[in-house]
Amino acid sequence: MIKDVLKDAEGHMQKSVEVFKHEIASLRTGKASVSLLDNVQVEYYGTKMPLNQMATISAPDATLIVVSPYDMSALQAIEKAIREADLGLNPSNDGKKIMVPVPPLTEERRKTLVKKLHEYAEQSRVAIRNIRRDARDKVKKMMKDKEISEDDERRAEEEIQRLTDKYIDEIDKLSKKKEQDILHV
Repeated sequence: MIKDVLKDAEGHMQKSVEVFKHEIASLRTGKASVSLLDNVQVEYYGTKMPLNQMATISAPDATLIVVSPYDMSALQAIEKAIREADLGLNPSNDGKKIMVPVPPLTEERRKTLVKKLHEYAEQSRVAIRNIRRDARDKVKKMMKDKEISEDDERRAEEEIQRLTDKYIDEIDKLSKKKEQDILHV
């Protein structure tokens, strides 16, 4: 029973780390990457759709992203969505595809991105701590219901804390690496 609680908690913590990895992939590091546009949502026939479901996205070189819509009538909507996505990008279209030049990052923009990175990291750490709290509550309830002994409860608490430390450390390492990428490109 304790194993189920630990397995469940670890699974949720891993998922929090994966979400964090996905979030930081969309932060610019100064070179063109198709993942920069991962979070762009396009207003299309009254519905918000992810850009990557509406177009082919490529990065032919380090300073350019090319977006080729499947439906040419969506060209203007896609261009507008990229412009409004607060990525510091200024797209232009040639009637068939959208060119998104990726300018070098200014010092101010780098600081803004690092601040955003820290927000994402803190949200992920809070999520992991909430998972820890839920797991501890389950173990305490098992103890209260006399399903486990006090020793089992203590060991489970230690294991939950070990998992928490492990995943928060992973978030911190990923955050530090991304911060270096942003500041030193």
